[in-house]
Amino acid sequence: MVDIMGMVYGVLNAIFNPILAMDPNPANPALTVLIIAFIVSLITTIANKYLVDQDEMNEVQAKMKEFQNELRDAQKRGDGKKVAELQAKQPELMQEQSKMMTNQFKPMIVTFVPIILIFFWMRTSAIHNLVIILPKTVYWVTLTPLWHVLGSFLYGGEATIPYGIGWLLWYMICTFGMSQIIRKFLGFKQGF
Repeated sequence: MVDIMGMVYGVLNAIFNPILAMDPNPANPALTVLIIAFIVSLITTIANKYLVDQDEMNEVQAKMKEFQNELRDAQKRGDGKKVAELQAKQPELMQEQSKMMTNQFKPMIVTFVPIILIFFWMRTSAIHNLVIILPKTVYWVTLTPLWHVLGSFLYGGEATIPYGIGWLLWYMICTFGMSQIIRKFLGFKQGF
């Protein structure tokens, strides 16, 4: 029987272990997680760029916003005729929005499996021991205490290092920042 997961982990080890080995602190590989976050952000952003028609999506969003503003204004004025007219147009707009939501899932279908595999690799590699000590302000702004409570509720135990976070929260912070930078670089008009 072929060990497919073993082969996948072998490929991921071949890709990411050299990055891990170059990390200045391999015992606490924060830089490696940052690089992996960049790679994953780049892959997902490029998939978004080429699989979703950004102009059409922005157009549909602008139509919805204009519709909602017109409806709100008509309701404030008490213009029942205008409200009824707008509500008659609503199913058509909702159908357009539903189509765009479906199109937004295309990149997720393409990127879901590779990202999950990378997560499993990170969980089984030296990265799972990563602890980052955040400055107090960043610790509170990122709602880290909330994540610690949630983690202790789901997995048991408690955070023992003051202002410390693990690899997953560090990865999420890095991915958010990297995604924003890459989206700006690739010319996206809007954020997430």
